[in-house]
Amino acid sequence: MDLTAAAKPCCFGDKSTSDVLLRLINGEGRPEWFYSHSSVLVSRSRFFADRLSSPDFGSCIEIQCSDSTYDHHVNLLRLLYLPPDSLLDSLDSVQSALGVLHSAVAFRCEDLTDSCIQYLEAVPWDDKEEEQIIKAVSKLGPIAMPILARIQPVDLSATKNVFISAFRFATSIGGSCPPFGDELKTSAQEQVEFMIGGDEETPFVTADDEVKSVIKLGLTKVCSSFENELSSLLVVPDITAETVENRILQSLSDVEWMCNILPKMDLMKDFVCSWGEMSGKLLGIIEDPKLDNAVWGLKMKLIEVTGKVLEAVGYGNVILPAPCRVQLLKTWLPYIRKIKPLLDAESTKDTDFPYKMDEDLCQSIEGAIVSLVSALPSNDQADILSDWMETEQVKYPDLSEAFEVWCYRTKSAKRRLMESLDRVGNTTISL
Repeated sequence: MDLTAAAKPCCFGDKSTSDVLLRLINGEGRPEWFYSHSSVLVSRSRFFADRLSSPDFGSCIEIQCSDSTYDHHVNLLRLLYLPPDSLLDSLDSVQSALGVLHSAVAFRCEDLTDSCIQYLEAVPWDDKEEEQIIKAVSKLGPIAMPILARIQPVDLSATKNVFISAFRFATSIGGSCPPFGDELKTSAQEQVEFMIGGDEETPFVTADDEVKSVIKLGLTKVCSSFENELSSLLVVPDITAETVENRILQSLSDVEWMCNILPKMDLMKDFVCSWGEMSGKLLGIIEDPKLDNAVWGLKMKLIEVTGKVLEAVGYGNVILPAPCRVQLLKTWLPYIRKIKPLLDAESTKDTDFPYKMDEDLCQSIEGAIVSLVSALPSNDQADILSDWMETEQVKYPDLSEAFEVWCYRTKSAKRRLMESLDRVGNTTISL
């Protein structure tokens, strides 16, 4: 066969001009015949060029394929007849392009392979298609790697920049949010949480000094914003207005969000310190007589956030000096004793009242307080336990376990002291 002859215009399947017969055998062993042209096959496929140049070649080429790849093989043969600059427009789905790509690589069709790769790299994929593409590329090797450009890991600097931008938006740093800002801010917060929980590079990013600076600035901003919003309660004419409490609750939700993510970045101590610094002001406002029978949702949320702070300190996740731990307890313990029976009373009056401290919350707060008290110096424990036993609200939080530990330690300490004195006295006599 003269492979150097000038190519004549021809169409796929045109029997009158065909000089090569392709025998496509499917999974059932049933052959399908396709009339082809050597001029096209040689110019577009190195596989066919090698087969057609073989001295043993007759006039037929046999191709084995499975039922699942049969259509892709036929599609490839059809595409070989199109001009190279028309190939991209002829591809119409991820599934077909992926199937043709497999065949194009196998038959060493360079221009068709390039077109399939360019198509798959540019079009959107759904989750199922993405899994199929990743699986296919792993088999095709480096030639298909450009397809995965959109899901390749980025460098550390790019990850850091994305994280900082998302965090700033999540904490509204750098200006007011555009329209639909609340929804976008919530979305940004979710993405920050996802990056912290699911990205192996994030621990390296959050250890960066610039990132830490941005995070601490965000903490300062949301805490300051909440303080200002809460302070407005004492000057608004109608504190029962739903919009007023909702606005403050949204601000407190931002604070709670910081409380939830900072432990994952080893910055919970910063939150605890910020919460401790503003606790006195918060309680000064929330315990104002004007708010005695209002903003129950806000009071409940304050207890929830405080519970997380008490857990962090009580169980040793955040290390603070003893005076700071004592101050934290003496600030919030009286309020917790006061607010629980008030919430219980409201719940008794109104069965639909939604702001009752549930059992899990009560137990977690009580356990944290007991742990906190038991880790204080003995004299500070004595002060707190004395105050607890003198109040009417002895049942919650129940510090009897901490009291038992204190009694045991006190007796043990006294016994050790007496034993030590006895040893000193015996030493003196023997001299």
